[in-house]
Amino acid sequence: MRIAMIGGGYVGLVSAACFAEFGNQVSVVEIDPDRLAALRDGRIPIYEPGLDTLVADNARAGRLSFGSDIADAVTGAEAIFIAVGTPPRNGDGQADLTYVHQAARQIARAMGDYAVIVTKSTVPVGTSRRIAEIVRETRPDLDFDVASNPEFLREGSAIGDFMRPDRVIVGLDQTAPDGGARARAVLSALYRPLYLIEAPVLFMALETAELTKYASNSFLAMKISFINEMADLCDKVGANVHDLSRGMGLDGRIGRKFLHPGPGYGGSCFPKDTLALTRIAQEAGAPTRLIEATVGVNDARKVAMAGRIAAAGGGSVRGRRIAVLGLTFKPETDDMRESPSIPILVRLAEQGAELRAFDPVGMQAARPHLPPGITYCDSALDAARDADTLVVLTEWNEFRALAPNALAAAMRGRVIVDLRNIFDPAAMRAAGFHYHSVGRPI
Repeated sequence: MRIAMIGGGYVGLVSAACFAEFGNQVSVVEIDPDRLAALRDGRIPIYEPGLDTLVADNARAGRLSFGSDIADAVTGAEAIFIAVGTPPRNGDGQADLTYVHQAARQIARAMGDYAVIVTKSTVPVGTSRRIAEIVRETRPDLDFDVASNPEFLREGSAIGDFMRPDRVIVGLDQTAPDGGARARAVLSALYRPLYLIEAPVLFMALETAELTKYASNSFLAMKISFINEMADLCDKVGANVHDLSRGMGLDGRIGRKFLHPGPGYGGSCFPKDTLALTRIAQEAGAPTRLIEATVGVNDARKVAMAGRIAAAGGGSVRGRRIAVLGLTFKPETDDMRESPSIPILVRLAEQGAELRAFDPVGMQAARPHLPPGITYCDSALDAARDADTLVVLTEWNEFRALAPNALAAAMRGRVIVDLRNIFDPAAMRAAGFHYHSVGRPI
C-alpha cells in the first residue's frame, strides 16, 4: 500500500518506519527544514532505541522517503495519516488543533483519488468529524473517509509496541452510508501483518476511539499517582511500598504495571492528556473528578521532592553540592517534556544548591529547560565527585550498576536520595550512606 504520513515527529516517524517495515510505500511530510535535512541525511532527530536502523533500512530499500510537499506525498496514497503536534492550548490546557486543521486543509487541496484520512495525533472527541467538515468545505468534490487511529507507543520501546501491540484501536464513521466499511477495508489491509500474529484490532465509532486514547493514558497516570501516595503512607507507617505493589499487582484485576513509585509522571503524553481530558469532560458537563485530582497530586509531588532532598541533607541545600543522576522523564529517551527533574532542579537552584548533573542521552535536550549554572558531567561518577548529596531522578540501567564503594570514594558527603528506588538499601547503609528512598523503611 501507499501511505502518506503528515508530520515527522516522534509519532509520525516511528509509525512511518514501522509501516514501511510492513512492506508499504511510506512518504513522510516534514515542513521543519532542519528536521527534514536530518532525516534525509539519515540522522534521527529523536532518541529511540532501534529507530535509526529501522529508518535507514527502509529508506535504503526505497520504502520510506521524506519531503516537504504534501501533494507529492498524498498522490496515489490509500491512507493519509495526520501525525502533527497537539500541544496544550495556552490558558486552559485543551489540545491546540491548529496544526491538525492546517494539515486537513492542505490534504484536501492536494488529494485526488479516494483515500482514508486518519488522525494519528492525540485529539479531543469530535476532531475527526471536524476534519471531515474542513475537507468538505475545502473540496466538496472529494471522495474520502475519515478514521481515528490513536497511538499507544511508549518512549523507549515504541518499535516493539507498534510491532507487537496490546491492541490497535480504529475509529470509523459509522454514520457513513456504508457504515465505514470502505475505510475499514483499507485499514484492515494496512494492519494485516498484525492479524497474522493475532494482535487485537478493534473497530469502533470515531468518538469512542478518540476518547479511548485519553482514557487509557489518564488511567495509567492515576495508577502512578495512587502508588506514589501509597509510598508516602508507607514512609509514615513503616511499610514497604515494593511489597505492597507486588501484593496489589498480582491481582489480575489490578495488574503489576505502573505501580512503581517515584517523583511523579512526566513526558509528552500523561501531563498533556490528563489535562485535556479534564477539559473535554468539563465542556461536556461530565467532570472527571478522579483525573482532576490526579493532575493536582502529580504537580504537587514534583515540587515536594525538592523539600525531601533538602530534608535528607539537614534541612537546607544552600551551598551544598548535589549530584543529579538522570534528567529525562524516563530512561531510554531524550525527552524532557514535563520531566520531574525540571521543577525539582529549579527549586534546588533557587535555594542555593550547586548542581552537577549527568544523563546518558538527555543533557543536550535538558539545557534549555533547566536553570543556568548547572554543571553537566561526563559520567555518573564525575557528577558524584565531591558531592554532599546524590539524587537519583531517572532510573537508567547504568545507574543501577554503580558500586556503593565507588560512590563513597567519589563523594564528599554520605547522603543519597534515591527517588526511583534503584539501589539496595542494605548495601548503601553498609557503605556508610544515609540512604533515603521512596516508600521503603529506613
